[in-house]
Amino acid sequence: MNEYLVSAKNLHKKFNDTHAVNDVALNIKAGEIYGLVGSDGAGKTTTMRMLVGALAPTAGSINVCGYDVLKQVENARAQIGYLSQRFSLYEDLTVLENIRFFAEIRGLSSSAWLPRSLEILEFVGLEKFKDRRAGQLSGGMKQKLGLASALVTRPRLLLLDEPTTGVDPVTRQDFWQLVIKLVASPAPDSEGVSVIISTPYMDEASRCHRVGFMKAGKIIAEDTPSNLRSRLNDCILELRGEPLRELKNISTQDQDVEEVAAFGDKLHLRVKSGSAQAVITRLQKQIKAQNANAHNLRVVPPTLEDIFILLTESTENVPQVESTHQALQENLRDG
Repeated sequence: MNEYLVSAKNLHKKFNDTHAVNDVALNIKAGEIYGLVGSDGAGKTTTMRMLVGALAPTAGSINVCGYDVLKQVENARAQIGYLSQRFSLYEDLTVLENIRFFAEIRGLSSSAWLPRSLEILEFVGLEKFKDRRAGQLSGGMKQKLGLASALVTRPRLLLLDEPTTGVDPVTRQDFWQLVIKLVASPAPDSEGVSVIISTPYMDEASRCHRVGFMKAGKIIAEDTPSNLRSRLNDCILELRGEPLRELKNISTQDQDVEEVAAFGDKLHLRVKSGSAQAVITRLQKQIKAQNANAHNLRVVPPTLEDIFILLTESTENVPQVESTHQALQENLRDG
């Protein structure tokens, strides 16, 4: 028996001259939350659509729950709950009627879908709104209805394509609590649900068991969040003070500073291994000499964004690195 619920090898997808997915491999175990992390255009959604059988790969193989997606697509889909970026609700139907629609097109009888729907609505916190029209729901409630519709068939694999994009931080938190609860508390007769979730948010990536950073169709790094962050242990300095632009200019001129990035009202400095204390000493003198103010300059634990910036620097498309960093900064401000 295959130890992986999902096994994808050598996945490629080309659209004319565009190589949207380039030699991607995924191995996901039961009960695992796996994050596909990257900015727009990285290849996350294309990968998701191939896993669910909505797109045929140009090359490669996909096995989901023991089924070859290229040859047994309907069998594989029966094991999958899929929440796409553009999940469409029928706004004139009630919450319960929407779930009924998705249940019946998957072949569930009323004796099966009704008790399951009520169970799921209680799980996502919509049981009191089952008779409300979907068009009258808030954005967060619509996301929960989308999750409920994906769960009604008791899937073994849940594919969530940027499910929290555009919703407020509180709703994002609530949604993630549902996902974590779903994985942590499997049904007694279940091996456990696996979740593959795509996201541009680094705080969400930190909640995953494992993360795959995607850029230009490739997975450029894959590991647990803690292992990824450990690559830069004792190499990140946090600098607070003013004027921030002047502090950035001073920092970039230090011989051991490799990268300076703005994180809200502070700077993150990536320094060469073993140089942190020497950099702190030099910068404190340099900042004072140029009549700037440093309120705090210290070593801090690295974030996943620090790691992502480091990894993208090694790719050839330098302009895209800068735009990726800016996009991630905008996303992080929401969280």
